Amino acid sequence: MSTTRNMTQIEAVPDLPVIRITREFDAPRERVFLAHVDRELFIQWIGPRSVGTTVTDWDARTGGRYAYRNTRPTDGLDTGFYGSFHEVREPERIVQTFTWEGAPDGVSLETVTFAELPGGRCRIVATSVVETIEGRDAILASGMDVGVKEGFEKLDGLLEGR
Repeated sequence: MSTTRNMTQIEAVPDLPVIRITREFDAPRERVFLAHVDRELFIQWIGPRSVGTTVTDWDARTGGRYAYRNTRPTDGLDTGFYGSFHEVREPERIVQTFTWEGAPDGVSLETVTFAELPGGRCRIVATSVVETIEGRDAILASGMDVGVKEGFEKLDGLLEGR
């Protein structure tokens, strides 16, 4: 299966504290879903290329929780993320909270849907709801797009088996 250059769309929903990310993958939705819930697969693709990821807590089931750290030795970056899995419905949907340790009052509620497309492909739509529009805009200005886009490019490679 050869990977096409799928574009990652990151958009702010006008007048709402919502960020929507849409991305297609050249792999069946079951494989894309598994890469989101399997600890060993997740650490291989999450985040930008410049960081390493260590999972410190992982229970990817309805009612479970997660925590992971991103580190970058070149500049001493060491930052953590954590949350709870509200719903894990294979292979269709994940609903979770997401918190960055740097903003512990800035929890978001994220829903990721996995749609089957013709030709054994998959589209994910991730919708994040935050507390305020200002908070949404701060997230978008933080450079998170680099981590999302590079992470999905790494996921493309993982799904291709390279």
